[in-house]
Amino acid sequence: MDHKVDLSAPHSMGTTIIGVTYNGGVVLGADSRTSTGVYVANRASDKITQLTDNVYVCRSGSAADSQVVSDYVRYFLHQHTIQLGQPATVKVAANLVRLLSYNNKNFLETGLIIGGWDKYEGGQIFGVPLGGTIVQQPFAIGGSGSSYLYGFFDQAWKEGMTKDEAEDLVKKAVSLAIARDGASGGVVRTVIINSEGVTRNFYPGDQLPLWHEELEPHNSLLDILGAPEPMNI
Repeated sequence: MDHKVDLSAPHSMGTTIIGVTYNGGVVLGADSRTSTGVYVANRASDKITQLTDNVYVCRSGSAADSQVVSDYVRYFLHQHTIQLGQPATVKVAANLVRLLSYNNKNFLETGLIIGGWDKYEGGQIFGVPLGGTIVQQPFAIGGSGSSYLYGFFDQAWKEGMTKDEAEDLVKKAVSLAIARDGASGGVVRTVIINSEGVTRNFYPGDQLPLWHEELEPHNSLLDILGAPEPMNI
C-alpha cells in the first residue's frame, strides 16, 4: 500500500471559525490546524487576521486564497481611512471582502467571517461564504467543523450575553468541533472587539474541555497504558 503524502497539495484550513455578537461588542474564535491533504502542515496557525484597528476576519478554505483577500482588503481599507480621516466601519470592510470574493468567485475557495465594532452600529458580524454572498448575523460559524455546531448554537446562543458568556460560548464551540472534526485541531484563539479596543486570548489544548471519549492529555503513551511491570527473572 502506498502511504506517500503529496506535500505539494494546496494548503487548506479544514477549519472551525466562529463570530458571536454580545452586549457591547463581538467575539471571534478559531482553531489552529492547517492541513495539506491528510498532512497537518501547521498545528498552531492564526486564522484570525487584523484588517483595521477595529475589524478582524476569520479565514477558512484555501489558506492562500483567504490570505490574499485579507491582504487586498487591508490595503484598500488603509487607503479609505486616509481619504476619510476616520476608521472604516465594519460594514465597509465586510462589503470590500464581499466585492473581492464575488468578483473572483470562480477562482477563490474561501469562506470568511468579518467581525468588529464601530461607533455607529456597535458590534457586528458578517458572513461571506464561498461565492461572495454577504449576510449580517448575530452569530456566524464556518469551516468544516461548523456542521457539528448548528444545533449547539440554536440551543446555546442568546441575545444580550456578557463578554465572558460570549467568549465561553466560542471556546466551548470550537473545542466541540475539534473533538468531532478531524480537520480541526490544535489550540483555540479568540479576539474580543469592543469600544475599549481589542483583546486577544490563547487557549492551549490542555485548557480546553474534553468531550465524548477524548483522552486526557499525556506526555507519553506509557502514561495512558500504565507503567510496565518489572520483569521477573
